[in-house]
Amino acid sequence: MSTAAVGRFGDPNRPAVVALGGGHGLAASLSALRLMTDRITAVVTVADDGGSSGRLRDEMDVLPPGDLRMALSALCDDSEWGRTWRDLLQHRFSTDGPLDRHSVGNLLIVALWELLGDTVEGLDLVGRLLGARGRVLPMASVPLRIEADVRTADGTREVVRGQTQVALTPHRIEQLRLRPADPPACPEAVAAIRDADWVVLGPGSWYSSVLPHLLVPELRGALVTTTARVVVTLNLTPDDETAGMRAVDHLEVLRAHAPELRIHAVVADPASVEDVGELAELCSATGARLLVRQVRRGGRSAVHDPLRLAAALRDVVEGYLGDVGTPTGR
Repeated sequence: MSTAAVGRFGDPNRPAVVALGGGHGLAASLSALRLMTDRITAVVTVADDGGSSGRLRDEMDVLPPGDLRMALSALCDDSEWGRTWRDLLQHRFSTDGPLDRHSVGNLLIVALWELLGDTVEGLDLVGRLLGARGRVLPMASVPLRIEADVRTADGTREVVRGQTQVALTPHRIEQLRLRPADPPACPEAVAAIRDADWVVLGPGSWYSSVLPHLLVPELRGALVTTTARVVVTLNLTPDDETAGMRAVDHLEVLRAHAPELRIHAVVADPASVEDVGELAELCSATGARLLVRQVRRGGRSAVHDPLRLAAALRDVVEGYLGDVGTPTGR
Protein backbone atom coordinates (compact mmCIF):
# COMPACT_ATOMS: atom_id res chain seq x y z
CA MET A 1 0.00 0.00 0.00
CA SER A 2 2.96 2.31 0.06
CA THR A 3 2.54 5.58 -1.81
CA ALA A 4 6.25 6.40 -1.86
CA ALA A 5 7.21 8.00 -5.15
CA VAL A 6 9.38 5.98 -7.51
CA GLY A 7 10.74 9.12 -9.10
CA ARG A 8 9.84 12.79 -9.14
CA PHE A 9 6.98 13.06 -11.66
CA GLY A 10 8.34 9.81 -13.12
CA ASP A 11 4.96 8.30 -14.06
CA PRO A 12 2.27 10.86 -14.99
CA ASN A 13 -0.26 8.03 -15.32
CA ARG A 14 0.26 6.96 -11.69
CA PRO A 15 1.21 10.09 -9.73
CA ALA A 16 1.71 9.76 -5.99
CA VAL A 17 -0.99 11.97 -4.50
CA VAL A 18 -1.66 13.00 -0.90
CA ALA A 19 -5.16 14.34 -0.18
CA LEU A 20 -5.78 16.26 3.03
CA GLY A 21 -9.11 16.98 4.70
CA GLY A 22 -11.94 15.17 6.40
CA GLY A 23 -15.56 14.11 6.10
CA HIS A 24 -17.52 14.41 2.87
CA GLY A 25 -15.07 16.86 1.28
CA LEU A 26 -12.13 14.47 1.51
CA ALA A 27 -14.33 11.59 0.36
CA ALA A 28 -15.18 13.62 -2.76
CA SER A 29 -11.48 14.15 -3.50
CA LEU A 30 -10.68 10.48 -3.00
CA SER A 31 -13.59 9.34 -5.19
CA ALA A 32 -12.10 11.43 -8.00
CA LEU A 33 -8.43 10.66 -7.39
CA ARG A 34 -9.00 6.89 -7.43
CA LEU A 35 -10.06 7.27 -11.08
CA MET A 36 -6.60 8.56 -12.05
CA THR A 37 -4.13 6.76 -9.76
CA ASP A 38 -3.85 4.06 -7.12
CA ARG A 39 -0.95 5.76 -5.36
CA ILE A 40 -3.11 7.74 -2.96
CA THR A 41 -2.59 8.65 0.68
CA ALA A 42 -5.44 10.30 2.56
CA VAL A 43 -4.30 12.35 5.57
CA VAL A 44 -7.35 12.82 7.74
CA THR A 45 -8.23 15.33 10.44
CA VAL A 46 -8.69 13.83 13.93
CA ALA A 47 -10.59 16.59 15.73
CA ASP A 48 -14.15 15.27 15.38
CA ASP A 49 -15.99 15.45 18.69
CA GLY A 50 -19.59 14.73 17.68
CA GLY A 51 -21.77 11.73 16.96
CA SER A 52 -20.47 8.18 17.12
CA SER A 53 -16.85 9.33 16.76
CA GLY A 54 -17.13 11.77 19.62
CA ARG A 55 -18.70 9.19 21.89
CA LEU A 56 -15.97 6.63 21.20
CA ARG A 57 -13.28 9.27 21.58
CA ASP A 58 -14.58 10.37 24.98
CA GLU A 59 -15.33 6.89 26.28
CA MET A 60 -12.15 5.13 25.09
CA ASP A 61 -9.61 7.96 24.68
CA VAL A 62 -8.92 7.08 21.02
CA LEU A 63 -8.66 9.02 17.79
CA PRO A 64 -12.14 9.78 16.43
CA PRO A 65 -12.57 7.10 13.74
CA GLY A 66 -15.44 8.53 11.66
CA ASP A 67 -13.54 10.61 9.09
CA LEU A 68 -10.94 7.84 8.77
CA ARG A 69 -13.75 5.36 8.07
CA MET A 70 -15.25 7.62 5.40
CA ALA A 71 -11.90 7.97 3.65
CA LEU A 72 -11.37 4.20 3.65
CA SER A 73 -14.86 3.68 2.26
CA ALA A 74 -14.21 6.17 -0.55
CA LEU A 75 -11.14 4.17 -1.60
CA CYS A 76 -12.77 0.72 -1.52
CA ASP A 77 -12.25 -1.68 -4.40
CA ASP A 78 -14.94 -1.35 -7.09
CA SER A 79 -16.02 -4.98 -6.79
CA GLU A 80 -18.82 -6.81 -5.01
CA TRP A 81 -16.36 -7.60 -2.20
CA GLY A 82 -15.18 -4.03 -1.80
CA ARG A 83 -18.64 -2.49 -2.03
CA THR A 84 -20.09 -4.98 0.46
CA TRP A 85 -17.44 -4.20 3.05
CA ARG A 86 -17.83 -0.47 2.34
CA ASP A 87 -21.57 -0.70 2.98
CA LEU A 88 -20.92 -2.65 6.18
CA LEU A 89 -18.44 -0.06 7.43
CA GLN A 90 -20.93 2.74 6.73
CA HIS A 91 -23.90 0.96 8.31
CA ARG A 92 -25.31 2.62 11.42
CA PHE A 93 -27.37 0.92 14.12
CA SER A 94 -30.80 2.26 14.91
CA THR A 95 -31.81 1.24 18.43
CA ASP A 96 -33.24 2.61 21.64
CA GLY A 97 -30.02 1.75 23.45
CA PRO A 98 -26.36 2.80 23.64
CA LEU A 99 -25.56 1.45 20.15
CA ASP A 100 -27.91 3.93 18.49
CA ARG A 101 -26.24 5.80 15.59
CA HIS A 102 -22.93 4.04 16.12
CA SER A 103 -21.27 3.07 12.84
CA VAL A 104 -20.13 -0.53 12.40
CA GLY A 105 -16.93 0.78 10.83
CA ASN A 106 -16.15 3.00 13.79
CA LEU A 107 -16.50 0.05 16.17
CA LEU A 108 -14.42 -2.21 13.91
CA ILE A 109 -11.60 0.33 13.62
CA VAL A 110 -11.45 0.97 17.36
CA ALA A 111 -11.54 -2.79 18.05
CA LEU A 112 -8.56 -3.32 15.73
CA TRP A 113 -6.66 -0.51 17.47
CA GLU A 114 -7.20 -2.30 20.78
CA LEU A 115 -6.16 -5.69 19.39
CA LEU A 116 -3.11 -4.49 17.45
CA GLY A 117 -2.01 -1.63 19.65
CA ASP A 118 -1.11 0.38 16.53
CA THR A 119 -3.32 3.00 14.87
CA VAL A 120 -1.70 2.88 11.43
CA GLU A 121 -1.53 -0.92 11.34
CA GLY A 122 -5.23 -1.08 12.19
CA LEU A 123 -6.16 1.31 9.38
CA ASP A 124 -3.94 -0.57 6.91
CA LEU A 125 -5.72 -3.81 7.86
CA VAL A 126 -9.14 -2.27 7.18
CA GLY A 127 -7.75 -0.99 3.88
CA ARG A 128 -6.73 -4.51 2.90
CA LEU A 129 -10.18 -5.77 3.86
CA LEU A 130 -11.73 -3.21 1.49
CA GLY A 131 -9.13 -3.66 -1.25
CA ALA A 132 -8.59 0.08 -0.91
CA ARG A 133 -6.89 1.94 -3.77
CA GLY A 134 -4.54 3.77 -1.43
CA ARG A 135 -3.78 4.34 2.21
CA VAL A 136 -5.55 6.27 4.99
CA LEU A 137 -3.60 7.94 7.81
CA PRO A 138 -4.47 10.29 10.68
CA MET A 139 -2.88 13.75 10.54
CA ALA A 140 -1.82 13.51 14.19
CA SER A 141 -1.05 10.73 16.63
CA VAL A 142 -3.36 12.10 19.34
CA PRO A 143 -6.96 13.35 19.30
CA LEU A 144 -7.19 17.10 18.73
CA ARG A 145 -9.53 19.89 19.78
CA ILE A 146 -10.21 22.89 17.56
CA GLU A 147 -10.68 26.40 18.95
CA ALA A 148 -11.68 29.47 16.97
CA ASP A 149 -11.72 33.16 17.79
CA VAL A 150 -14.92 34.57 16.31
CA ARG A 151 -16.37 38.06 15.94
CA THR A 152 -20.10 38.37 16.55
CA ALA A 153 -22.43 40.74 14.69
CA ASP A 154 -22.15 43.32 17.48
CA GLY A 155 -18.35 43.21 17.37
CA THR A 156 -17.86 41.06 20.46
CA ARG A 157 -14.94 38.63 20.39
CA GLU A 158 -15.69 35.09 21.55
CA VAL A 159 -13.95 31.71 21.62
CA VAL A 160 -15.72 28.70 20.11
CA ARG A 161 -14.42 25.29 21.20
CA GLY A 162 -14.75 21.92 19.49
CA GLN A 163 -14.98 20.91 15.83
CA THR A 164 -18.76 20.51 15.99
CA GLN A 165 -19.27 24.01 17.37
CA VAL A 166 -16.74 25.58 15.00
CA ALA A 167 -18.45 23.95 12.03
CA LEU A 168 -21.82 25.35 13.11
CA THR A 169 -20.80 28.83 14.24
CA PRO A 170 -22.78 31.64 12.56
CA HIS A 171 -20.05 34.15 13.44
CA ARG A 172 -17.03 35.26 11.43
CA ILE A 173 -13.96 33.20 12.30
CA GLU A 174 -10.79 35.24 12.75
CA GLN A 175 -8.25 32.75 14.06
CA LEU A 176 -7.95 29.00 14.46
CA ARG A 177 -5.99 26.96 17.04
CA LEU A 178 -5.45 23.34 17.99
CA ARG A 179 -5.32 21.84 21.45
CA PRO A 180 -2.75 20.57 22.20
CA ALA A 181 -1.00 23.39 20.36
CA ASP A 182 2.02 21.29 19.32
CA PRO A 183 0.62 17.81 18.64
CA PRO A 184 2.79 15.00 17.26
CA ALA A 185 2.11 14.39 13.58
CA CYS A 186 1.63 10.87 12.27
CA PRO A 187 5.16 10.03 10.97
CA GLU A 188 3.80 8.09 8.00
CA ALA A 189 1.70 11.10 6.98
CA VAL A 190 4.75 13.39 7.08
CA ALA A 191 6.73 10.91 4.97
CA ALA A 192 3.91 10.59 2.44
CA ILE A 193 3.78 14.37 1.92
CA ARG A 194 7.55 14.56 1.47
CA ASP A 195 7.48 11.74 -1.10
CA ALA A 196 4.39 12.89 -3.02
CA ASP A 197 4.17 14.22 -6.55
CA TRP A 198 0.99 16.16 -5.79
CA VAL A 199 -0.83 17.35 -2.66
CA VAL A 200 -4.56 18.15 -2.79
CA LEU A 201 -6.15 20.49 -0.21
CA GLY A 202 -9.93 20.72 -0.12
CA PRO A 203 -12.75 20.63 -0.73
CA GLY A 204 -14.31 20.45 2.71
CA SER A 205 -15.22 22.46 5.77
CA TRP A 206 -12.53 25.12 5.49
CA TYR A 207 -11.89 25.83 9.15
CA SER A 208 -12.78 22.50 10.74
CA SER A 209 -11.39 20.04 8.16
CA VAL A 210 -8.92 21.72 5.77
CA LEU A 211 -6.97 24.37 7.70
CA PRO A 212 -6.25 22.20 10.79
CA HIS A 213 -3.62 20.29 8.79
CA LEU A 214 -1.58 23.48 8.60
CA LEU A 215 -1.64 23.85 12.39
CA VAL A 216 0.22 20.61 13.12
CA PRO A 217 3.87 21.80 13.10
CA GLU A 218 5.50 18.72 11.54
CA LEU A 219 2.75 18.41 8.94
CA ARG A 220 3.00 22.09 8.11
CA GLY A 221 6.77 21.78 7.77
CA ALA A 222 6.36 18.92 5.32
CA LEU A 223 3.77 20.85 3.30
CA VAL A 224 5.91 23.95 2.88
CA THR A 225 9.14 22.08 2.09
CA THR A 226 7.93 19.20 -0.07
CA THR A 227 8.77 19.25 -3.76
CA ALA A 228 5.22 18.05 -4.45
CA ARG A 229 2.91 20.50 -6.21
CA VAL A 230 -0.06 21.71 -4.22
CA VAL A 231 -3.58 21.89 -5.66
CA VAL A 232 -6.44 23.62 -3.84
CA THR A 233 -9.98 22.52 -4.71
CA LEU A 234 -12.53 25.14 -3.71
CA ASN A 235 -15.93 24.32 -2.26
CA LEU A 236 -19.14 24.38 -4.28
CA THR A 237 -21.24 26.19 -1.67
CA PRO A 238 -20.57 27.91 1.66
CA ASP A 239 -21.42 26.08 4.88
CA ASP A 240 -22.20 27.49 8.33
CA GLU A 241 -18.60 28.26 9.22
CA THR A 242 -17.90 30.02 5.90
CA ALA A 243 -21.25 31.78 5.42
CA GLY A 244 -20.69 35.02 3.57
CA MET A 245 -17.21 34.07 2.36
CA ARG A 246 -16.43 34.30 -1.34
CA ALA A 247 -14.08 32.03 -3.31
CA VAL A 248 -11.27 34.59 -3.01
CA ASP A 249 -11.84 34.79 0.74
CA HIS A 250 -11.12 31.06 1.07
CA LEU A 251 -7.73 31.54 -0.58
CA GLU A 252 -7.00 34.65 1.51
CA VAL A 253 -7.72 32.72 4.71
CA LEU A 254 -5.50 29.88 3.54
CA ARG A 255 -2.70 32.33 2.79
CA ALA A 256 -3.16 34.06 6.17
CA HIS A 257 -2.77 30.77 8.03
CA ALA A 258 0.15 29.51 5.91
CA PRO A 259 1.74 32.37 3.93
CA GLU A 260 4.76 30.23 3.06
CA LEU A 261 2.68 27.48 1.43
CA ARG A 262 3.30 27.40 -2.34
CA ILE A 263 0.16 26.66 -4.35
CA HIS A 264 0.54 25.41 -7.92
CA ALA A 265 -3.09 25.38 -9.02
CA VAL A 266 -6.62 26.20 -7.86
CA VAL A 267 -9.64 24.26 -9.15
CA ALA A 268 -13.00 26.06 -9.01
CA ASP A 269 -16.48 25.45 -10.38
CA PRO A 270 -17.69 28.48 -12.40
CA ALA A 271 -21.05 28.56 -10.60
CA SER A 272 -19.23 28.89 -7.29
CA VAL A 273 -17.05 31.86 -8.22
CA GLU A 274 -18.51 35.35 -7.86
CA ASP A 275 -15.81 37.08 -9.93
CA VAL A 276 -13.53 34.87 -12.02
CA GLY A 277 -11.27 37.79 -12.92
CA GLU A 278 -10.69 38.70 -9.28
CA LEU A 279 -9.95 35.08 -8.37
CA ALA A 280 -7.57 34.75 -11.33
CA GLU A 281 -5.71 37.89 -10.25
CA LEU A 282 -5.31 36.58 -6.69
CA CYS A 283 -4.08 33.23 -7.98
CA SER A 284 -1.59 34.95 -10.29
CA ALA A 285 -0.34 37.16 -7.46
CA THR A 286 0.40 34.07 -5.36
CA GLY A 287 2.03 32.12 -8.20
CA ALA A 288 -0.89 29.72 -8.72
CA ARG A 289 -2.80 28.93 -11.92
CA LEU A 290 -6.60 28.93 -11.90
CA LEU A 291 -8.54 26.10 -13.56
CA VAL A 292 -12.27 26.85 -13.93
CA ARG A 293 -14.21 23.68 -14.69
CA GLN A 294 -17.67 22.37 -13.93
CA VAL A 295 -16.98 19.79 -11.24
CA ARG A 296 -20.45 19.55 -9.72
CA ARG A 297 -22.97 16.89 -10.66
CA GLY A 298 -25.24 19.18 -12.64
CA GLY A 299 -27.40 22.23 -12.25
CA ARG A 300 -26.58 23.89 -8.94
CA SER A 301 -25.93 20.66 -7.08
CA ALA A 302 -23.67 20.98 -4.04
CA VAL A 303 -22.13 17.56 -4.72
CA HIS A 304 -18.89 17.00 -6.63
CA ASP A 305 -19.07 14.69 -9.63
CA PRO A 306 -16.17 12.20 -9.35
CA LEU A 307 -15.63 11.97 -13.11
CA ARG A 308 -15.65 15.74 -13.64
CA LEU A 309 -13.39 16.41 -10.67
CA ALA A 310 -11.02 13.65 -11.81
CA ALA A 311 -10.89 15.21 -15.28
CA ALA A 312 -10.07 18.62 -13.79
CA LEU A 313 -7.34 17.20 -11.56
CA ARG A 314 -5.93 15.25 -14.50
CA ASP A 315 -5.74 18.51 -16.46
CA VAL A 316 -3.77 20.03 -13.59
CA VAL A 317 -1.39 17.08 -13.44
CA GLU A 318 -0.85 17.13 -17.21
CA GLY A 319 -0.39 20.90 -17.31
CA TYR A 320 -3.62 21.78 -19.16
CA LEU A 321 -4.63 24.81 -17.12
CA GLY A 322 -6.18 27.05 -19.77
CA ASP A 323 -9.92 27.20 -20.30
CA VAL A 324 -9.46 25.72 -23.79
CA GLY A 325 -7.04 23.02 -22.73
CA THR A 326 -3.88 24.75 -23.88
CA PRO A 327 -0.83 23.22 -22.21
CA THR A 328 0.88 25.77 -19.99
CA GLY A 329 3.97 23.74 -19.21
CA ARG A 330 5.29 23.02 -15.75
